[in-house]
Amino acid sequence: MAAVLTTLTPNTGPATTFSTVVITGSGFSNVGPLTVRFGTQATTFTIDSDTQITAISPTGTGTVDVTVKVELDGLSNALPFTYV
Repeated sequence: MAAVLTTLTPNTGPATTFSTVVITGSGFSNVGPLTVRFGTQATTFTIDSDTQITAISPTGTGTVDVTVKVELDGLSNALPFTYV
């Protein structure tokens, strides 16, 4: 089963510097390799628990979809992140 995203905290961030974003949802641990993306950009992250990931937002512009891809289970739903 694919990971499910419920919230991004915060859901906005700076366009020109990195910032920490907490992703909450389910299906994050003991599922094999994960990839966290802000739009098309993969980013660095830490799996805190089955329901929380702490990610670093890359630089960007506009609003992008944040997704979590589980190698064996597919792509999560998307949540919007807006660069300000």
